[in-house]
Amino acid sequence: MSRPEINGVLETTVYVDDMDAAHAFYSHILGLKRMVAGDRLFAYDAGPGQALLVFRRGHTGEDVETSGGTVPGHHTSGHSHFAFRISTDQLQPWRDYLKANTVEIISEVVWPAGGTSLYFNDPDGNVLELAAPPLWPNFLS
Repeated sequence: MSRPEINGVLETTVYVDDMDAAHAFYSHILGLKRMVAGDRLFAYDAGPGQALLVFRRGHTGEDVETSGGTVPGHHTSGHSHFAFRISTDQLQPWRDYLKANTVEIISEVVWPAGGTSLYFNDPDGNVLELAAPPLWPNFLS
């Protein structure tokens, strides 16, 4: 039997303590449109067919029953990491924009393949990355 195909990443998740601070950051600083707002989850449009799920830390460990079935409980502790894809010509505008909004770039990496990543923290200390190609062999510009 051949292996079925994977078509990319649909969702990525971050856990936060302060949902209001997270919303201010992801909505107002990064400009993501919130698609779902609940007590334990905010979902943001992170690009065509992609979602950033922001969960309230400590409120997702138990299974959740829905009309369509059970969503298994999940949780993580500590700070997480994820990357947003940007074009190379947006590196300097993002540097300037983050600085103007008092978001400190904690690291900048130029990768062996030639791409560049800007790293910074959200209000809960999660490590976010803005990545310009090429980064990975499968990174399309």
